[in-house]
Order: sequence, then C-alpha cells, then structure tokens
Amino acid sequence: MAELYPPIEPYEHGTLDVGDGNRLYWEACGNPAGKPALVLHGGPGSGAGAFWRRLFDPAAYRIVLFDQRGCGRSTPDAADPRTSLAANTTPHLIADIELLRQRLGVERWLIVGGSWGVTLALAYAEQQPSRVSELVLFSVTHTTRSEVEWITRHMGRVFPEEWARFRDAVPEQERDGNLAEAYARMLADSDPSVRERAAREWCRWEDVHVSTRPGSKPDARYEDPHFRLRFARLVTHYWRHAGFLEDGVLLRDSGKLAGIPGVLVHGRLDISSPPDVPWRLAQVWPDAELVLIGEEGHGLSGGGTMEAVLTATDRFRPV
Repeated sequence: MAELYPPIEPYEHGTLDVGDGNRLYWEACGNPAGKPALVLHGGPGSGAGAFWRRLFDPAAYRIVLFDQRGCGRSTPDAADPRTSLAANTTPHLIADIELLRQRLGVERWLIVGGSWGVTLALAYAEQQPSRVSELVLFSVTHTTRSEVEWITRHMGRVFPEEWARFRDAVPEQERDGNLAEAYARMLADSDPSVRERAAREWCRWEDVHVSTRPGSKPDARYEDPHFRLRFARLVTHYWRHAGFLEDGVLLRDSGKLAGIPGVLVHGRLDISSPPDVPWRLAQVWPDAELVLIGEEGHGLSGGGTMEAVLTATDRFRPV
C-alpha cells in the first residue's frame, strides 16, 4: 500500500485580505518551481490540516493550502457567534480562490478536493476551466438539496436510534422540517448552552453517518468544543442553502470540464455520500476516471482511498 509523503513545513505563508473583513491563511510547500497544486478542504469548516501536504511529491509540486472563510487560521472565526456568515458563500469562496491564484502568480493548477471540497472544486472548475490543469477528487459530493436531505433525514433508516437522537435535539415543532435549518438557528441562539448542545449533537451525528467502514473511529477533533461550534455553524450554514448553488447545476454544467483530466475516488461503503453521485458525474465527464474502492467509506481514513489519491497525484506529476 502506498504511504503518505514525509511531513514537510511551508516555505512561505501569509494572510490574504479578501474583503468583507475576512483574511485567509494560506501556505505554500514543496518545490517553489514545481507544478502548482491547490488543496480544497472539506467541511465546510474543517480547515487545511498538515496531512494534506503529504498527498503530493514535494519535489514535483508547489503545494498550496488555505483555510476557507471562517475556519482554521483564517479570520474572523465562525466559532464566535458574533461573526457574520453573510459573506461566507460558495461564490465568495470561488472569488477567494481566484484572488489567491493571482496573488501567487499561478497560471493553472491541479486541484485536490475531498467531500465539501469536491463541491467547491467542481464549482470553481466549471467557472474557471482555463485555470484548472487536473482534478483529483475523493468522497464526491455536489451538496444538492437531495444530498443534504439524505444525510440529515434518510440516513435515519441506516442508523435509526442515532438519528432519532439527532432529530430530537431540535424543538419538537421543527423536527419534520429542514433539520440543517433548525440546527443553524440553534447555533445562532443567544444562550451559549443551546449553541453548545446543538454543536455537540450535530457533530455526534457527523461521526455516525460516516462510520460505515469497519474499524471507523470517532473524529478526535469533535472533542474540542471550539472546533465543534465552528464546524457545525459552517456546515449548517452551507447545507441549509444547498451549497449556495442552483440545484443540479454541477452535473448540468459538467460539459465545461471537457479537456480537464480527472480522477474520482469514492468508497463503496460511503453511504452518507452514495456512490451514485460520482458515478453520474463520470457518465457526463468523459475525461474523468471513476475509482470505486471496496470496503472504504467517507474520507481518507481508509488506506485504499488514500492510495488511489496518491496514485493520481503521482500520475499528474510533471515529466
């Protein structure tokens, strides 16, 4: 099985003023003269952890990471209930990527994205196809209304007891409605105890619905109440608005990806993001290769998914 590349540190980092009071943390690692590669982390709100640097050959790539608005080392922090999320939308993030590209003097870059980062990568690539050399995407999502409804409601058929707890954490009159909307309201409550309970129960359900791979373990980040609040607030903000995208637009506009080589890596046991999502995308994007990994679920916790992503970034290394 392939192994991650050794840990590395950035050779350059900084913050980028993107307007609306937001400053994004960014860093560059690997070879300053290498092929540009951009990481789009998941969540929304997970932040660009150091492990992302290790998905690329550091001798071949100029690896760029940044924390999306409101999370990680970017400011202001969405964990602070006073932080407005009005200027935290997918169009804002796409504009941020373009501003960062221009700041770094990059003409085109390979993009690696996971989970929510796939939605963002596809939205960016369909708007700026001339700026994308390749796409390597794992745990493929489109953040459509039906996908959000699947995770927040229909996954209860797979984990009925756990979902009942998730549902019952919201006020009774809201339990038959949009649960992401209900949680977002709780996370904006003036009472800190209401916000904390909502963040805890949201993240508890997150741990459940991605736990389909044998040996899955709880995400240790959810033990941090600050991270829980930031993550839950950003996810519910984006999910209540179906990713701030016209429903179905990513699949409908997939023709704009023509000529961009892509690899779609997805676990067959990823029930929270069912494999039909990448399969349908692969049917209309002829330059994409679909790699379905048996016995793997959501994310990079399984070795098979990680190996497939490493194989893809190695394949696209400059000769």
